[in-house]
Amino acid sequence: MYACGLRIGEATALPISAIDSKQGLLRIAGKGGRERVVPLPASLLAPMRAFWKTHRHPTWLFPSRSGRRPLAKKTAAQALQRARERARLDLRFTPHVLRHSYATRLIEQGTPLPVVQTLLGHGSIRSTLRYTHLTEPLQRDVRAAVDRLFAGLS
Repeated sequence: MYACGLRIGEATALPISAIDSKQGLLRIAGKGGRERVVPLPASLLAPMRAFWKTHRHPTWLFPSRSGRRPLAKKTAAQALQRARERARLDLRFTPHVLRHSYATRLIEQGTPLPVVQTLLGHGSIRSTLRYTHLTEPLQRDVRAAVDRLFAGLS
């Protein structure tokens, strides 16, 4: 979820056919039926393959126990909650925090907001703008730009 900025429902219902290992891409069926394509980090491909080999489901990367449907969002959220508790992370750590962190890191690395918007599948740039206030490097850059703009004025 973190490595590709996925919503929990997008991650749990990820079909095997969405993985383009040759080009290093994931095709995501997002909110409102909108499809988007996101980069798949090369470091994630081997663990995804290893996990798939544990069940070899023909449709989903994360199938339910019965195999008739994808893993339930609630089941994935509970697993993340148990991991959070074992790691003694803050109670505010939710599955969606992974998506927020992905967006924040992209912005901190200088990724243009319209690109972040596309990667997250936001219909409006306004949805993406909420991530800009979270980044310390961005705040420092803005502060430095304002200081330069008004340098020498007294």
